Amino acid sequence: MFGRRKRLLNRVLIVEDEPLIAFDTEHFLSDEGFEIHATVDLVAAAIAALDGGDPIDLVLVDVQLADGSGIEVAEAAHARGVATLFVTGNCPGEAKHVAAGCLAKPYAQRDLLGAIQAIEDALERRKPRRSPSGFTLFLEPAEVGKAGR
Repeated sequence: MFGRRKRLLNRVLIVEDEPLIAFDTEHFLSDEGFEIHATVDLVAAAIAALDGGDPIDLVLVDVQLADGSGIEVAEAAHARGVATLFVTGNCPGEAKHVAAGCLAKPYAQRDLLGAIQAIEDALERRKPRRSPSGFTLFLEPAEVGKAGR
């Protein structure tokens, strides 16, 4: 009766080439009830996961990866209607059109949850409750409801 409402962004693809950050993020989000589709460290592997046919709701992607830019991953996700959150030390303002937002590293785990919740709120046309430290929401009012669905 008073259970948690179903998440809009539940199935997550993590694209991170720092092993400790990837491991921590995967386990933290799993413990929070998210379904981790995959954790990969290359652009090519991320695009292959997006093309794999299994549903993905959200891509968490670092910008600087060993075989290219996370912006390429965000472009591929955007083309498939999948929301993207950049998690990086240097948020790419030039890529606002292909991502829902950016969370600056280093970040607290509660800020990651807050960023995901803010994106969900925006996608559901609700005003985000709060903006976590280091988070920038890229979705414009005209785009709310388009990305990720």
